[in-house]
Amino acid sequence: MDLTLYSAAWCRDCREAKRFLSTHNIPYKEIDIENTPGAADLVIAHTGKRAIPQFVIDGKWVQPYKPGEGFLYDEMSQLLGVAK
Repeated sequence: MDLTLYSAAWCRDCREAKRFLSTHNIPYKEIDIENTPGAADLVIAHTGKRAIPQFVIDGKWVQPYKPGEGFLYDEMSQLLGVAK
């Protein structure tokens, strides 16, 4: 599985996404939208909004949280095949 995480240092949900991936030993590549030229534009192009965190799993864009609700632990556990 190839997983890329689009994030930013100031983003609380991004930190939670990284914690989730690390807890389950899921390797990922991180792209900071604040420090990587064009990264924020790429997120907007694929999602229609500047919403982070975003996972790209084997080329498929997935938003691992819901605004106001936080990280989607159950859905991401199932999608990534890990125990809760």
